[in-house]
Amino acid sequence: MKAIVQSKYGSPAVLSVAEVAQPIPKANEVLVRVHAASVHAGDWHLMRGQPFLVRLMYGGWFTPKIPTIGTDMAGRVEAVGAAVTQFQPGDEVFGDLSACGFGAFAEYVAVPETALGLKPDNLTLEQAATVPVSALAALHGLRDVGQVQPGQKVLITGASGGVGSYAVQMAKAWGATVTALCRPQKMTMVRSLGADEVVDSQRIDSVDWQNQYDLIFDAAAYEPFDRLLPMLKPQGIYVMVGGDTWQIFRALLFGGWLSKRSQRQVKCLMSEPNQADLATLKAMIEAGQVRPVIDRRYPLSELPDAIRHLEQRQVQGKVVIVV
Repeated sequence: MKAIVQSKYGSPAVLSVAEVAQPIPKANEVLVRVHAASVHAGDWHLMRGQPFLVRLMYGGWFTPKIPTIGTDMAGRVEAVGAAVTQFQPGDEVFGDLSACGFGAFAEYVAVPETALGLKPDNLTLEQAATVPVSALAALHGLRDVGQVQPGQKVLITGASGGVGSYAVQMAKAWGATVTALCRPQKMTMVRSLGADEVVDSQRIDSVDWQNQYDLIFDAAAYEPFDRLLPMLKPQGIYVMVGGDTWQIFRALLFGGWLSKRSQRQVKCLMSEPNQADLATLKAMIEAGQVRPVIDRRYPLSELPDAIRHLEQRQVQGKVVIVV
């Protein structure tokens, strides 16, 4: 089968298409013919080996131990192991492979059945491939970490990106009033997602939003993040999504200091895939509460170009890899 492989860390040029052995599913695994995958920041980090925390977490201090990257995928079940009970050949599924070895940028994957869910009935496989990582991050950040409630005021940075575009829609579905930050050329798309107010992220210094928001969902790892904190209400919550090692360390350190001196809270999102929340996303999408936004599509062989496009920070929604 064809798969994207890399033997060293570096720029997108380290990625290439190769013929590799098709995986054989174990007893608890499902063999999926991948029809589409999507690109997100985690793929960039694994490709580059940056920050170095990535190398500690996934092995390969000098060279990568993950031969094929790729996390989000959607496809059709080809075969199932003897112990699999939830799926059968022909089922259309989607999933987040970050907890089971990655490998979405390939024609086939063999993964535990617990990593997969039945795809939403109203999405194509390409659309479904954009959902797992980004939508799960939005779900966990808003519902679990941010504890969003109906009637609250929520500020979302990076609202035009993969995570941010899902976060805008979810916050609205749960009854919040949403202010979205993005660049001017992306404002039309973000408005179409239902944001109540869309503001140029480059003009944030010119607005007076002190003590305005119950929740700040920082999908852009806004820098400096402490510029956002005065915008929180006295009991507000700031949630950082992503960011480099220094940003995360500083947020945790400052958050501990802040929580001792006020009721404001600074939290970092640690999102873990799980099957129950894939089902939650399926239900929200089928109910029309959330929809994917696809920026561009690339064939598998052009994954390096897709990641270069991501690096330019001009993406609106998600970039899809058609396998």
